[in-house]
Amino acid sequence: MNYYSTRDENKTAPVSAAQAIKQGLADDGGLFVPETLPTLTRDFLRALCADDYAARAAKIMKLFLDDYTYEELLSDCQAAYAPTSFRGGAAPLVAVGDKDLYSLELWHGPTAAFKDMALQIMPRLLSRALKKTGEDRTALILVATSGDTGKAALEGYRDIDQTKMIVFYPVDGVSRVQKLQMATQEGENVRVVAIRGNFDDAQTGVKRIFGDSVVADRLNKGGYLLSSANSINWGRLLPQIVYYVSAWCDLTNEGKLHEGEVFNVCVPTGNFGNIFAAYLARRMGLPIGRLICASNQNHVLTDFLRTGTYDRNRAFHLTMSPSMDILISSNLERLLYFTAGSAVTADCMKQLNQNGCYTVPAEVKAEIDRAFVGYYADEQQTAAAITKAWAENGYLSDTHTAVALSCAEQYRTETGDMTPMVVASTASPYKFANNVYRAIAKAEPTDDLAALYELSALTATDIPYPLSGLAERTVRFSDVIDASDMTSAVYDTLGL
Repeated sequence: MNYYSTRDENKTAPVSAAQAIKQGLADDGGLFVPETLPTLTRDFLRALCADDYAARAAKIMKLFLDDYTYEELLSDCQAAYAPTSFRGGAAPLVAVGDKDLYSLELWHGPTAAFKDMALQIMPRLLSRALKKTGEDRTALILVATSGDTGKAALEGYRDIDQTKMIVFYPVDGVSRVQKLQMATQEGENVRVVAIRGNFDDAQTGVKRIFGDSVVADRLNKGGYLLSSANSINWGRLLPQIVYYVSAWCDLTNEGKLHEGEVFNVCVPTGNFGNIFAAYLARRMGLPIGRLICASNQNHVLTDFLRTGTYDRNRAFHLTMSPSMDILISSNLERLLYFTAGSAVTADCMKQLNQNGCYTVPAEVKAEIDRAFVGYYADEQQTAAAITKAWAENGYLSDTHTAVALSCAEQYRTETGDMTPMVVASTASPYKFANNVYRAIAKAEPTDDLAALYELSALTATDIPYPLSGLAERTVRFSDVIDASDMTSAVYDTLGL
């Protein structure tokens, strides 16, 4: 299977799966997409029900990665999703109350965030891609993070041969726990740098570096090539398709879904990668009904899905769900490609770059409406969802999952649609213990780190192993720079 840029109207520059994963971003600035979408047949899906998570992942990814063998993928998936890394299971489904509402807990990995689901397998895919393409340079992986991607990428890539990584994050745009997780990261091949600005500044800076031919030439002469661990990389997005298929398998195995029945999916959304993976699964034949895109107070996606106009020219809010504090949702470009084609996609991206906004044609809006609906939860609604989930169902939710729980309830109330609903739970509540504690205790924690222990005492739940003892770890990275100095930070890290 070949891969093309979302902006390559005439499909003039095909690359292999391994090349797409190695390269990350297409030469024209677009995102790689497969030339076709495989079909998830009824027999294929039924067979997956008998498999464990690793085998499900290997079989689904093999549909897209035909230059990898099934044996390679199975070996990598078994290593990535081993019980020692995912304590409690890779993607367990937990009932929330008795109204066919389920939390798909994706955060039982080594950094307590859903990003582990992709970033435990992605380094293995990249390592093989380097070999398959005969690459002898070192892959320099640049990451812009709004909190969770950075730590998950650092943990996934630390001390991986033939790789170096630099993570950029907004200095005031992540939680105290997230910041400490990154600042104390181990590994000889990694560096973490804070920037003065927000996530969009960091993401724009990384994209600018990727698009700079002078930087590419200097890195090449130094023995490096650029790659990405953000969800702009197909190797990061592909594994996310798996857990929606796996959720269907589990619901089917438990008798919660029967032949011909659909389920809805609600995803807390920032960069649009996670929910786009669910959309691809739906396009491939997974019986998903509606995709509820859940946003926080930065509801640029909600407005787009309701109006057809994407406009990032608006106030930016720092919220209690910081991983969603994003105004430029990169993976929306892939949705445009699948619903509007390359020419419209390229034009929209040009308008976004020049004017900060674009409006899709009416027929494209109608196509998107067939799958998606957008809702958002403000800060008060998010806190109320945390309180309600705990008080009524004994379910402890983080701030991002709470956004999705609120939006799922809004959707059901507004539409009356009580189809079984899977909510993507994207982080441990302990990653945002301060705000979770505030919502439940109606009181202030002693401080952001003490909040972990105070939340544990209040709810009689355990602090996840990745976050236990965080305050005692040695801080290795404390640099803070202007976003305009990101290129210089790259050269400094590599000694170029």
